[in-house]
Amino acid sequence: MTTASEPLEPVLSVRQVLALERVLAGEPEVVAGAAQLDRPVRWVHVAEAADVGVMLTGGEMVLTTGVLLAGDEDKQAEYIRSLYRAEAAAVVLGLGRAFPAPPDVMRRAAERCGLPLVVLHRPFPFAELTEEVQSRLVRRKFAAVSLSEAVRTALTALITAGAPVQSLLDEIAAHSACPVVVTNLAHRVLATAGERPAVDDVLRDWERIARQAGGTEGDGWIRAELGGRGQRWGQIVLCGYRGGTAAGRLLADRAAEALVLHRMLGGGSARSWEEQSAQRLLTDLVSGVVPARQLLPRARAAGLPVNRRTFVPLVVRDVTPAGLDRVLRMLGLAGLVAELAGGATAVLLSLARDQDADALTAHFAARLRSESGRTRTVVAAAGPRTGWDEVPAGLHEAQHVADAVADSSAALDLPDVVRLRDVHLRGLIRLLRDDPQVQSFAERELDGLLCGTDRDLLNVLRTYLATGRNKSRTAQLHHVSRPALYRRLEAIQARLGLDLDDFEQAASVHIALLAHDAQQG
Repeated sequence: MTTASEPLEPVLSVRQVLALERVLAGEPEVVAGAAQLDRPVRWVHVAEAADVGVMLTGGEMVLTTGVLLAGDEDKQAEYIRSLYRAEAAAVVLGLGRAFPAPPDVMRRAAERCGLPLVVLHRPFPFAELTEEVQSRLVRRKFAAVSLSEAVRTALTALITAGAPVQSLLDEIAAHSACPVVVTNLAHRVLATAGERPAVDDVLRDWERIARQAGGTEGDGWIRAELGGRGQRWGQIVLCGYRGGTAAGRLLADRAAEALVLHRMLGGGSARSWEEQSAQRLLTDLVSGVVPARQLLPRARAAGLPVNRRTFVPLVVRDVTPAGLDRVLRMLGLAGLVAELAGGATAVLLSLARDQDADALTAHFAARLRSESGRTRTVVAAAGPRTGWDEVPAGLHEAQHVADAVADSSAALDLPDVVRLRDVHLRGLIRLLRDDPQVQSFAERELDGLLCGTDRDLLNVLRTYLATGRNKSRTAQLHHVSRPALYRRLEAIQARLGLDLDDFEQAASVHIALLAHDAQQG
């Protein structure tokens, strides 16, 4: 595997060739074109002919003694111009046989063309240089092919095994030994891989880095486009790769091929990757495993405004993330959407400080109901948070409120946006539902109904208590006559051994029923 300490390039630069031990023995001196020493050397060619340029294809380092150029300054100048037109990497002139010193005509011509001209002050067998460079180039090309196949094999195996896209990115990061970032066309981060501190450093300054990655490659910033059938949908960026541009390009291209194939086979899309990115971020915020402050760069890189903002955590049930995201875009609101367990979806709104958080939340809820066609959709909201560190607690609060009104009877007379103050006793019971004593209390109070087979009586009791013991409303909701309802209420009282007209007894069984529903939910 390639590491940052083992740069891999299928070519050598002029500078690297001149640093070889065998070359140093010839006492090389760069007399022209010193600014172009990073040109890649594709091959080494020994040539004395004045018209050698017609035999080149570009990238060659040409070695000559100049025996056919001595005494003819026009030939010397044309020789340099011919190499420049052929896009040679450099020319190395061995002094002694034809020229005792660097010829001024060749030096001036090379400087004008920007072609590196190197002279060797000590006699040097060109065959040794040719053998050394050619063998190194062959080894490097072979190593590049091996790396390419190793990466392709590893990624293909992961795709065949049905591995998630994160596993592919982790494999790419292991080969490249640098942070790996996948973005959409707007440079919003969809996924990352690599050592967490290094990734966080990249994301912390992502706005600047995104502009850099979108321009010319350099300093290890290497990108490859993601897309197919003539349509681009994102890019993968190797951030600070230290193994050389060509090797980085190879890795980025192999990674892009694998990601596009993974998307095609998995039926995914760039949009689903955005949803997964938001889900991972919000899940980490809710879990508390990663401190909120450490997640701030990820939120910023995902496109969420975080500076001087008011955050409103919401949890919505029975609406898809795509539906929620569509409403956000309709209203022009900034936010993240992520699916949670149990059919709930979290929404984190990011509002400007001068915006009315309560009014915008209510507007969002109203538009959501209008677009989804669900008039009883529960939108649970936490109080607005002005600090990012307060967001996890806000998400927990919104989730708690949503859980407290999860069953249908809880939504009978709730406001459009449900908050902690609206769930009252139900919210408290939700918090205590796992307490063994609360569980024992619920079973004891409801034993006469729970042990029977007629679950309809339990539903009638639930509606009767939720409506504030309103018999007319209960009969209407269960589509029965008043006398039929009275008979069912009498059966309930007989089985439980209590009087529902007694406030304390009714309150006790109501609390037990809330606890039972919370435990079952």
